[in-house]
Amino acid sequence: MTAATVGDLFARDRRTDRPALEDATGRTYDAHWLCTSAWKAGNFLRHSGVREGVSVGVVGSGPMALLSFFGTTLLEGTTRFDPPTNLVDEGTSESSAAGDAYRVVVAPTPRVGDYRLPTGGQRIGYGESPDEPAVHHLDTGLWSENPSFPPIDTDPETPVLTDGDRTVTHGELLECGRDVIATNDIETGDRVVVRAPLSDPRAVAAGVIAPLLADGVCVLSSGHAESNASEGSTDAALEDRGAYAVTMSDRESTPEPRRIDLERVSI
Repeated sequence: MTAATVGDLFARDRRTDRPALEDATGRTYDAHWLCTSAWKAGNFLRHSGVREGVSVGVVGSGPMALLSFFGTTLLEGTTRFDPPTNLVDEGTSESSAAGDAYRVVVAPTPRVGDYRLPTGGQRIGYGESPDEPAVHHLDTGLWSENPSFPPIDTDPETPVLTDGDRTVTHGELLECGRDVIATNDIETGDRVVVRAPLSDPRAVAAGVIAPLLADGVCVLSSGHAESNASEGSTDAALEDRGAYAVTMSDRESTPEPRRIDLERVSI
């Protein structure tokens, strides 16, 4: 598909009933749900101050973590998956997106209190409902939010993702996703299993962005599942769940017939 920014992957005309995402338990979500839920996540995160230039820490690698990432991208913020627990000083480094402070951390509710944020930072838990009034609940917020999102004219050079050492722009992430599609001959409907941590931007490009661009299915595996009891039990480690596995180079084998080695993903 033609997309200049990650937000274009959630355009209104992409709301169809084709499968787009599968969690570690085997539950499938269609593109209509994914688009609408991404819009809801953006609307919800806006209330917590997410906007252009703001960094968001996201803990986990299941559907709620991905929705937090997608919602942040729609607001032109920058996501860091599995950030360090002390985020007070992270935003002052040159490696942080434009040197801006972390405004929000999103994590499974039992873990969200482990993270230190600058003054005024917001904690958002998902899964079980938080006991602390100061911690917002993502699940409840998504349920009540407006299922539409005003279009934003995002510059492709806007930072979208960071690993703490470098930032990746919308344009770079999409270019890498297209390269993965071309190199591996990924086609519509192909299932791409994420068997590498999303804290590595290459895993996001190959395991999330590439299948979305190709109208394939992003399949989340138990190896990097969220610590969230409400999502049920995780899949068997050696179960074949798709055509491709996105994996680290030091992993000797995967149950899927084709490997996308992160060492060969350029970003």
